Amino acid sequence: MSDIEFFCEGHVAHVRLNRPKSLNAINSEMDQALHDAWHEINRDPEIWVVVLSAEGERAFCVGADVSGGAERPSRMALGGGLTGVGGPLVKLNKPMIAAVQGYVLGGGFELALCADIIVAADSALFAVPETKAGIIGECGVLHRTMRQLPPRIAMAMILTGERMPASDALQHGLINEVVPFADLQAAAARWAEKVVLASPLANQAAKSAAWQGLESSLETALSTRYEPIENYAFSADRLEGRNAFVEKRKPVWRGL
Repeated sequence: MSDIEFFCEGHVAHVRLNRPKSLNAINSEMDQALHDAWHEINRDPEIWVVVLSAEGERAFCVGADVSGGAERPSRMALGGGLTGVGGPLVKLNKPMIAAVQGYVLGGGFELALCADIIVAADSALFAVPETKAGIIGECGVLHRTMRQLPPRIAMAMILTGERMPASDALQHGLINEVVPFADLQAAAARWAEKVVLASPLANQAAKSAAWQGLESSLETALSTRYEPIENYAFSADRLEGRNAFVEKRKPVWRGL
């Protein structure tokens, strides 16, 4: 059985970590498989949204598998190559929903932070445990945590290694929804269905511009022209959206 399950249902791609006995710790084989999955997702126009999840109730992912003595996978890095730690940065151009449960630690936390929407089981515990274990490197999780939580909440997590429960993560706006573990996959599917209702090209353009804009001041973001948005203006989906509005019907998106 593969350590990574990657399959599609309609316009929804599923990437599932599948090493529950190892708490879904990422080894080099998993890291390569994730790298390949991200590139396939970016390449395939029929994929409109991604659901990232993990097998087992105990953990979403506890970061790198250090059982072999390596501190992290050797190829693309923790976060399956999405983070750029230890390897080239891979930006996913499709919206991604993460469904997390149990331990969401270190590189596993970083992987979840790469998602655009996070649904958590009420068992989820988020943590940046590196300094508590006496290790630290060029950890992308530090920078993502600082950007997605209030600074002092983030620094407290980083400096103490203490775990944040799902209820607190929801309160701080880190995640979108908390559900019982039994309902986690259904909740992720529900979010995916909502995303698929929108134009895939508009979503991709919006995601690109929104995240890129955060790298600049508001004034700069407002005055920047974003190529994906510029290109979308001439797409068939843009015309379909306009026609559907005039004709008072639901649009039929084609991703063209």
